[in-house]
Amino acid sequence: MKRETVNPPALFNSTQYGFSQITVAPTGRMVFISGQVAWDENLNIVGKNDLAKQTQKAIDNLRVAIESVGGSLENIMMLRIYKVNYEKEDGPIISSILKENFGTINPPASTWINVKGLANEDFMIEIEAQAII
Repeated sequence: MKRETVNPPALFNSTQYGFSQITVAPTGRMVFISGQVAWDENLNIVGKNDLAKQTQKAIDNLRVAIESVGGSLENIMMLRIYKVNYEKEDGPIISSILKENFGTINPPASTWINVKGLANEDFMIEIEAQAII
């Protein structure tokens, strides 16, 4: 089922950044996906020192995870994005990848969190998701 999004005019237009202010879940099976990073299936880093490539690989891994349980990126309701040492120039890079994968009409809700580090010193970003299928 497709998520419903709400972006009240009294809140800023977040869809231009690749996320919605609110998502409303249809009745269905809840899916919680662990944080995905830029590892391939052999634990090789994809895009070392390249935020765009690491962000795309994390989303590609989310896609594999959600598809493995019968869903799609459309079923993702909420993203939590952990960025190591976030700087303002990171925002447009992450936003562009979100928009490429989720569009700007009906993207999931999201929270961006600045962190000091992740499980591997080469990880620049980690993205976890909640979905309803």
